[in-house]
Amino acid sequence: MAHTSRPTLTTDAGARRLAILGDEMLIRMTGGETGGRIALFEERSPPGGGVPMHVHEREDETFQVLAGTVEFTIREGTEARVLVARTGDSVWAPRGVAHAWRVLGDEPVRLLFAATPAGIEGMFEELATLPKGPPDFARVAEICGRFGVRFA
Repeated sequence: MAHTSRPTLTTDAGARRLAILGDEMLIRMTGGETGGRIALFEERSPPGGGVPMHVHEREDETFQVLAGTVEFTIREGTEARVLVARTGDSVWAPRGVAHAWRVLGDEPVRLLFAATPAGIEGMFEELATLPKGPPDFARVAEICGRFGVRFA
């Protein structure tokens, strides 16, 4: 099936901003704007922030560290690798491979990341509706599961 799309510009001021579990996320491009090919996000996470080990069934993720230092843990089978990514570094996490990330040091991190193909935007929009404070992990897992993301 052929996707159609038109060139798109998203300004910093025009990006949709969401508060998700203590992080700020900017939705820079959606599948609706790219013919389903890609969704582009910027995540701003405080020191110690991150995402626990999880697997995407539907999309690959590509991360670009815009500022800060991030520890990525990649687990394939019983083997785990730790990658420390600093400003300017990129990490690719293919679908089906368990991965986690956390902010190292005492500075916040800014990550630009792409999901290919698009479609995960709705998950982030739903997560942003959760109440502030400690998350209800069962609810988080249920929302993520509907989008093909499971915690490992």
